[in-house]
Amino acid sequence: MNSTPFQALACPLDGEPLHLAGSAWRCAAGHSFDVAKQGYVNLLPVQQKRSTDPGDSKPMVAARQRFLEAGYYQPIAQAVSKHLLSHAEVRSASLFGCLDAGCGEGYYLRELSRAALNSRPLSLVGLDISKWAVLAAAKQDDKKMPHCSWVVGSNAHLPVQTATLDSVLCMFGFPVHHEFARVLKPGGLLVQVEAGAGHLRELREVIYPTLKPDATSERKVPEGFTQLFTESLSYQIALEGQDAIGDLLAMTPHLYRASQEGRARAAALEALTLTVDARLMIYERS
Repeated sequence: MNSTPFQALACPLDGEPLHLAGSAWRCAAGHSFDVAKQGYVNLLPVQQKRSTDPGDSKPMVAARQRFLEAGYYQPIAQAVSKHLLSHAEVRSASLFGCLDAGCGEGYYLRELSRAALNSRPLSLVGLDISKWAVLAAAKQDDKKMPHCSWVVGSNAHLPVQTATLDSVLCMFGFPVHHEFARVLKPGGLLVQVEAGAGHLRELREVIYPTLKPDATSERKVPEGFTQLFTESLSYQIALEGQDAIGDLLAMTPHLYRASQEGRARAAALEALTLTVDARLMIYERS
C-alpha cells in the first residue's frame, strides 16, 4: 500500500492544530486525546453528540463489512479510486491528502490505497461518528505500519486543519459542504456518491407496500465548489442466501424504516437480484 496516516488534525474543542506526542494528540492549549490501543483517536467531544452512542451500531457495521468485502460495491470503489488517483497525479504536493468523511469500516480507503501502488503517495484519514465503525476500520490496519489515521468525529465539525486536504470523499453519507470547503485546498476535489433513483429497488419493493415517486429536482452545486463531472454507475448483483440479504438490509436505513412485516418478507428470501444505482459527482474547490 502506498499511503501513510494524515497528520494535520485539529482540536475539536478550539480548532488549534493537534500534534502527536507519544500515544496522545495534544494542542497548544493542553487538550489531550489518547490514541486507543486499536490505533484510532476519538475527537468527538460530548457536546457534539446527539446521543450517547451516535452513528451505526456494532451489528450494522459488521453487516456492512461482510457485504462490502464480498465485492458487491467494488465497481463503485474502482470508479472513485480512478478519479482520485488521476487528480493526485496533477497535484503539486508530495503527499496527496484524502479524507473519507463517513468512512464506515474503511472499505473505500482500503480500496483506494490498494489501487495507489504506482501513484503519488497518499496521506489518508478516515472519519466516522460511529465509534464501532472506526474501531472496525482501525482493527484492519497494520499496527506496525498503519496506512491511515482513523478518527471518531463529526462531519459537522471536522477535526481537520483548514485547507490541508487535496480531496474529500462522501460515500452514501451526510455531506456538510461548508466544512468540506473549509478543509480542502483550492483546487481540491470533493467526490460525492449517493443512491440513484433505482438503487436497491427490488429490495424496497419487497419490504415496503408502495414506493415513493422518484425525486426529479435539479441538484444545486454546493457553495464554494464548481461541478466537474457526474456519472451514473448502474449494474446488477445477485445475492444468494438469507445471510447476504440480511447483511444488506442490516447495513441500510431500511432496516428501521420498514415494518415488521416488510422485514419478515425480506428474511424469508433465499435469493435476490438487485440493481445497484449510484450517482457519482465530482466538485472542485473554487
